[in-house]
Amino acid sequence: MPARPLGAVLLIAALLTACTGGVHPNPPNSGPPVGEATSSSANGAGGVPQPPASPAPDGASTTGPASSWRVGATPLPLRPDGFGEVLPTPAPLRDRRLPTVDRLAPPPGGRFRSTVAPIGPAIRKRLGETWSPGCPVGLADLRYVTVSFRGFDGRAHTGELVVNRRVATDVVSVFARLYQARFPVEEMRLVTTADLHAHPTGDGDNTAAFVCRAARGQTRWSAHAYGLAIDVDPFQNPYRRGDLVLPELASAYLDRGDRRPGMIEPGDVVTRAFAAVGWTWGGTWRSPKDLMHFSATGD
Repeated sequence: MPARPLGAVLLIAALLTACTGGVHPNPPNSGPPVGEATSSSANGAGGVPQPPASPAPDGASTTGPASSWRVGATPLPLRPDGFGEVLPTPAPLRDRRLPTVDRLAPPPGGRFRSTVAPIGPAIRKRLGETWSPGCPVGLADLRYVTVSFRGFDGRAHTGELVVNRRVATDVVSVFARLYQARFPVEEMRLVTTADLHAHPTGDGDNTAAFVCRAARGQTRWSAHAYGLAIDVDPFQNPYRRGDLVLPELASAYLDRGDRRPGMIEPGDVVTRAFAAVGWTWGGTWRSPKDLMHFSATGD
């Protein structure tokens, strides 16, 4: 099967929406969503290990209605534009409630916890090719943020994001509200080089923020390239433009009248939480419709 162009696997809002800001003199190839990590591999950039998975507490179940589904296991045929073929949603994912694999220790006592820290050497190594000196934001202006979230398995977990330092506190406040409301998130981990090079499988569901990429087909940076955008539950809240749906297996979630956990709706806790810190929602756009995407820039 032919190799997919570099960067054609991961970035929906970062790669498919423009943002205001500096012009990229030589933009890289762009592809699917920031949040649509296609694999739950234990290795990240350049084979850098991700935090090891933690076992479930005694008595806790890691199984669910679709727990046998292996994310990232089945490569999709490629379209001429480098994305995967948009195929019908497999039955196990039509009401997706996969359990979360713990890469960081769950919050003690089940209470919401958060941290905000500069990008140290270990996090820089894990970011790999998602940041370079030519990016529009320097490492000193980015922050590594951890927040508690509720999984579709009903358990408390710890997620990680990289965001612009000037919005880090706002991002924490948003996820504190989502945690209190028990809004479910499947996965929240850093985007790495391994994700950028992965073949599309169309079943990723990673809530993520920073990746240094130009908007698709443009010379302007996306809001994700500044750490000023977040994609939330991409599979339950897909991107659509014409016949392209991202993630490519998420078409069942285009029916917004069929309410299922993780779906973002106008006026719900997710849109209200982001609106409270001045962020806008891609679900209000006419075309493309980017239901996963929130940004501080409006792009």
